[in-house]
Amino acid sequence: MKFDEVDVLILEELQKDSRLSIRELSKRVNLSPPSVTERIRKLEDNGVIEGYTVKINKKKIGFSIDCIIRVTMKNGQYERFKTFIREYKLSEWCYRTAGEGCFLVKLSAKSLNDIEEFVNSIASYTTTETILAFSEVEINNNINKFLKDK
Repeated sequence: MKFDEVDVLILEELQKDSRLSIRELSKRVNLSPPSVTERIRKLEDNGVIEGYTVKINKKKIGFSIDCIIRVTMKNGQYERFKTFIREYKLSEWCYRTAGEGCFLVKLSAKSLNDIEEFVNSIASYTTTETILAFSEVEINNNINKFLKDK
């Protein structure tokens, strides 16, 4: 899909506040509301916009420990692990990786015991390496950062 500067402006504004009304968004990008609506629909239909979310501060609701776990399969049971991790209550994301390990998983937990329970629940068919996170570094994910060299 080709997109232009107006599409980029729309994406920037929606990244800042995905709850903007079409009317407010059209003012910010200097385009009529029907045109903005059409462009958003096109961005959604082409998979550029995958959804609209709410960012939750997990620490404020008791999940104060973040960790990243490298998971390596012992017996090639990739599908078993993918089925397990897809619904695991503390998992935030999971990537299938190349190099050392097979998967990287991020968990947000209330206690170290929660992390130990996770490791124990997959220990029969994996090995793990756990890294505790002290803090998060905010990353600029503005759309323009990705398009600068295009």
